[in-house]
Amino acid sequence: MTPSPTFSDALRFWLKLGFISFGGPAGQIAIMQHELVDQRRWIEQDAFLRALNFCMLLPGPEATQLATYIGWKLHGMKGGLAAGVLFVLPGALILYALAWIAAARGDTTLVGAVFAGLKPVVVALVFHAVWRIARRALRSGIAVALAVGAFAAVELAHAPFPVVVLVAGAIGWLIAGRSPDMENTHAVPVDPEPASSFSARVLRMAALYVALLVIPLGIVAAVAGPDPYLSLARFFTQTAFVTFGGAYAVLPYVAEVAVNHFHWLSPDQMINGLALAETTPGPLILVLQYVGFFAGWNAPGALGPFMAATLGAAVTTYATFLPSLFLILIGAPYVERITQVKSARGALAAITSAVVGVMATLTVFFAKQVVFTSDGDIDVVAIIAIVVALAVLLRFKLSLHWVVLAG
Repeated sequence: MTPSPTFSDALRFWLKLGFISFGGPAGQIAIMQHELVDQRRWIEQDAFLRALNFCMLLPGPEATQLATYIGWKLHGMKGGLAAGVLFVLPGALILYALAWIAAARGDTTLVGAVFAGLKPVVVALVFHAVWRIARRALRSGIAVALAVGAFAAVELAHAPFPVVVLVAGAIGWLIAGRSPDMENTHAVPVDPEPASSFSARVLRMAALYVALLVIPLGIVAAVAGPDPYLSLARFFTQTAFVTFGGAYAVLPYVAEVAVNHFHWLSPDQMINGLALAETTPGPLILVLQYVGFFAGWNAPGALGPFMAATLGAAVTTYATFLPSLFLILIGAPYVERITQVKSARGALAAITSAVVGVMATLTVFFAKQVVFTSDGDIDVVAIIAIVVALAVLLRFKLSLHWVVLAG
């Protein structure tokens, strides 16, 4: 592992990552694996996998949380906050601009065409990441079986992602003592922490979270009125704490409530928002910001459409990502402590194996979207682009941002 970067070096990287983090969680995790583990060596592979396993167990966007954890590991609290904010901010600003274009002009065809060129690169990127992580994580027949089982459970049986992860973790926990091969992460020496210290830290962080949520929302309600801003904050805070299994698991529920209950936007607007969020950098859950934008645009009150939409987007983004940041910053100091327990190491190794299988299903999902046109025909150009991008990644190890720009 190379020496830790300076804080300014890390800031530049997190900002760049925010602009190139295409492809949903699988693509974003792939980028971090390539950049932080393989190229820069700012974090060791075992530590990266432990962090990934931990983030997979939490509600919220796992790639954002993984970036936040690595930022914390490199530079403490300020590093975690910087990584989490910069990972989200570029995509949020881009999607905000696209939402304004869609609302004011009603046409995002050109933007969609530009971003469509990135899709083959995303497929190659995810496949490349699955290949590299599988080579490191699947060190035994049991690990391979867990990965294959997770792939089949998600792809063929449509099992919920949290269930797959919990089952894999339970299997690893039970067989860890009898199968040393299941411990693909090593114990890391750490000093024990008194339970009272842990409780005090959690209480302090929880109090800070409540203050950071309530005070800004109180100001918004006093200045702009309660509707729709308090409803947006309440709904998306609740959503953030139950978003297990990624954005795709919660979006059907969000779409139903936002369109049919609150009437914040129309079904067509919801579909357009999802399409834009899928083709712009940042977490896919940023589509919720699009919902908040149109909630303000369609019911502006005295502020006018532009200001109300801007405030709605800001409130939604803030309420969505604040819980994720705090869950990671509360739990980050204890990720390494998990490795002290043999059964826990087995559970984490099994979860890693299952995650490889789940990432493989995402590769299949993206490939289907790219290789086949809306008419069901095969897109030969897309296939060629995937093969070329994958060859460049595997053979020439070209920096990722050049591959993304080429796409």
